[in-house]
Amino acid sequence: MTNMTHIARKRFGQNFLHDYSVISSILACLQTRPGEHWVEIGPGQGALTEPLLQTNIILDAVELDRDLVSLLKHKFKDHPQLTIHSADALRFDFSSLVKQEEKLRIIGNLPYNISTPLLFHLLENGECIADMHFMLQKEVVDRICAAPGSKKYGRLSVMMQYYCSAECLFEVSPESFDPVPKVTSAVIRLVPHLKPPVVVKDKTLFNNVVTQAFSQRRKTLRNSLKKSVSEEAFVSLGIDPTLRAEAISLQDFANLSNWLIESQS
Repeated sequence: MTNMTHIARKRFGQNFLHDYSVISSILACLQTRPGEHWVEIGPGQGALTEPLLQTNIILDAVELDRDLVSLLKHKFKDHPQLTIHSADALRFDFSSLVKQEEKLRIIGNLPYNISTPLLFHLLENGECIADMHFMLQKEVVDRICAAPGSKKYGRLSVMMQYYCSAECLFEVSPESFDPVPKVTSAVIRLVPHLKPPVVVKDKTLFNNVVTQAFSQRRKTLRNSLKKSVSEEAFVSLGIDPTLRAEAISLQDFANLSNWLIESQS
């Protein structure tokens, strides 16, 4: 008999979801259809994996903790539609799972310590993803969904909103997890844009401009971007240089990065 208990590991940021009402709420938001191809990141002990498999989907699970991989393989050995990958999601090639013209649907209770880099890693393959449903720290969800003018609006807001639409579905209390985290969580739905909402001529430059503008939040745009954007450029683009980065829109950031390309050519 295999020992099916597993102690959560701090270094993997493990907090296992055990609240069945939360699991039911997540499943209700997913609207799964039989035969769909899903990917679960960080399945843990299979709290979501089990009900997902009951919906007759095809499921790939990506888990870093080898002990959990063994536990999951034992627990779901009678489910041929499940493939478990012992791998680091931050380095995993999600596009390799795509068959023919399909798009993947992705779900996961993401460890807090890797959530932001993992989101950007996934969005590099955004064209092969239909949607993503993630449990994240509520603070991260608030930042992703924040609008210009909000204190929570920052680089993460601008970059994520360039790549996808974002919707906070509901909050989840710390008591829904074991061990109990110190923070509140939330479930977010992310849908990659088929076409970006703004035209960006160079994504790397766009990212650099956004990063630079928010690097010292208290500085005005005139000061934070003084090495690259002239006073005349701000005026010609209709952007007030005395504003801080948190006050301008995704479109404004796109215009600034596109102006830089044109000024260099």
